[in-house]
Amino acid sequence: MNDQAVGCYRHPDRETGIRCTRCDRLICPECMVNASVGFHCPDCASGRTALAGDAPGGTSHVRATAPRTIAGGTQVADPRLVTKVLLGLNVALWILVLAVGDRLLEDLELFGRAQTAYGEPLEGVAEGQWYRLLTAMFLHQAPMHLAFNMLSLWWLGPPLEAALGRGRYLALYMLSGLGGSALTFLIADPAQPSLGASGAVFGLLGATAVLMRRMNYDMRPVIALLVLNLIFTFAWQNIAWQAHIGGLVLGTAVAYGLVHAPREKRALVQGVTYGLALLAIVATVVVRLAQLTG
Repeated sequence: MNDQAVGCYRHPDRETGIRCTRCDRLICPECMVNASVGFHCPDCASGRTALAGDAPGGTSHVRATAPRTIAGGTQVADPRLVTKVLLGLNVALWILVLAVGDRLLEDLELFGRAQTAYGEPLEGVAEGQWYRLLTAMFLHQAPMHLAFNMLSLWWLGPPLEAALGRGRYLALYMLSGLGGSALTFLIADPAQPSLGASGAVFGLLGATAVLMRRMNYDMRPVIALLVLNLIFTFAWQNIAWQAHIGGLVLGTAVAYGLVHAPREKRALVQGVTYGLALLAIVATVVVRLAQLTG
């Protein structure tokens, strides 16, 4: 397909900026078929994608294709499954903390350097407890903190899960959360504990903006939501703004690599995207470790 073309693949005289979210071909309003995310062309909507050229006698060659998302993932019957699991895990840990007590938070929350709590020594990331970068992503203490993050996850997650596919969506969530933890570890006071899914949620927000831009949707609602959340981030006290910014930046970058990867090199580009994101996280942690232990 000529990337410079602006005409519908079935009606070349009709200019359009909308592409099929499965095969990426340009489609005009007449050819758009509503899908769970965006629009499909008539061929993809029927489960058949036209091959180049015609068979003798004027019959087009066609082949059945497995439904794919805009990022190359497999379309599934329940595009909310991973979101439900993530939400359930956050809620389950919150209930567990209520049952066990705050000592569980102290054992799993993120802080940089060893300190003393309730008269007992606690080790941090600088002492080798890197797992805190991960476990802090699923912890909440205040009910409103949990409610706000879970509502945001339920609102942002399913459309992204449907658009990216389960595996890519889960990778986006985890890398965004780890990116938020890494920036918090780098900048925040090493004695200041941090927890919450906010870094991952901000990553989903950035990814939503990337996806909407990729699909030529109206960007004003997501931009307004992003600005509002950033205002809350810096206006309210006791918010780990580092986690929000780290998650937002990494989630946006990862999403860009996922949805803009060319189909012929999709696996390579997306794999490199994951690798660079993980490398950035590890490098950030290593730099901070050198500062705290050097």
